[in-house]
Amino acid sequence: MYPSDANIIGIYEHPTRKADGISLAQLHADVAKGAVEDAGLSLSDVDGYFCGADAPGIGAMTMAQYMGLDLRYTDSTETGGSSYIGHVHHAALAIAAGKCDVALITCADNQVASRKFIGLGGVDWRGAPEQPFEDGYYFGPAALYGMVAQRHMHEFGTTAEQMAWVKVAASHHAQHNPNALLRDIVTVEDVISSPIVASPLHRLDCCVMSDGGGAVVLARPEIAKNLKRPNVRLRGAGEAVKHNAGGKVDLSYSAGCESSRSAFAEAGVTPADIRYASLYDSFTITVIMQLEDLGFCEKGEGGRFVADGNLISGVGKLPFNTDGGGLCNNHPGNRGGITKLLEAVRQLRGEAHPAVQVPDCSLAVAHGTGGSLAGYHGSATAILERV
Repeated sequence: MYPSDANIIGIYEHPTRKADGISLAQLHADVAKGAVEDAGLSLSDVDGYFCGADAPGIGAMTMAQYMGLDLRYTDSTETGGSSYIGHVHHAALAIAAGKCDVALITCADNQVASRKFIGLGGVDWRGAPEQPFEDGYYFGPAALYGMVAQRHMHEFGTTAEQMAWVKVAASHHAQHNPNALLRDIVTVEDVISSPIVASPLHRLDCCVMSDGGGAVVLARPEIAKNLKRPNVRLRGAGEAVKHNAGGKVDLSYSAGCESSRSAFAEAGVTPADIRYASLYDSFTITVIMQLEDLGFCEKGEGGRFVADGNLISGVGKLPFNTDGGGLCNNHPGNRGGITKLLEAVRQLRGEAHPAVQVPDCSLAVAHGTGGSLAGYHGSATAILERV
């Protein structure tokens, strides 16, 4: 089965959170160089390249020229923030099929520095079939996720205080990350007393916006075993898309139900086996939904699951987003999937900050959502294992 044919051998996260004077192409090249060097390779070893719509120009072709890559395989799949976890899946399939030996995945954006706050870096919504019906209304991501949170509260009794615990956990982790945008520890009271952005979501329920990015390198096991870096194996993966079904909208679940089902089945493990979880955290409600949809708790129990520090490393049952996540660390181009991969790999390598490192972390999940939980979106799930 394909997961045994691909190891993650290199990662890199750009330290900037505001890329003044750095072009978009240069950001991609910077993270690419950092990841291949982390693997002990060079860009000349890369023969497969994967990117989303955040890459400039014509995506993979433009960046191949810019970085001087000699490629046998390219993939520019675009599913928003979940793209890069999906790319790991696709890269593993390509490696198993003999289409490439060393696969590079990059994500980067400079929309904060360039003042192009377009919501999702690289995506042009003009021509989308729903646009004529939506142009008369203004709704940003916070309003859409506010609807999801309101429904969850109505359906399951979730409270603002329970959602706040997700931010509290993220802040406890971010204090140890020198690159995190928000490093101050916050309390439940801090979160619920911050201004309402889109009821019931407060300002501190919302993720940060940042520049920067990251990259991941995968390779055949024969190549990986000859390198001096710890290896992480892709054990299982899944992808899914959920949409509004012609108006039959159910906001109580996400595409993560299906993507995670596929990933866990392929990996031959269950949520109870997972030692660390990298979960997309565009908003606090996003995490609660994913905990339920990935099977860490029953549907409707997510609020109670996160309460009282259950997500804090060294304190709770399920450490999550130990770099601070999108809620406190960074969210380049509003695409948080790449950073979920990076911290999961750090945990499995034993390279997370000592204050948040999960002891004997052998199995982790990285999960991303792209689009909006209140509308159509994609989800991608990867089960990663320390080799």
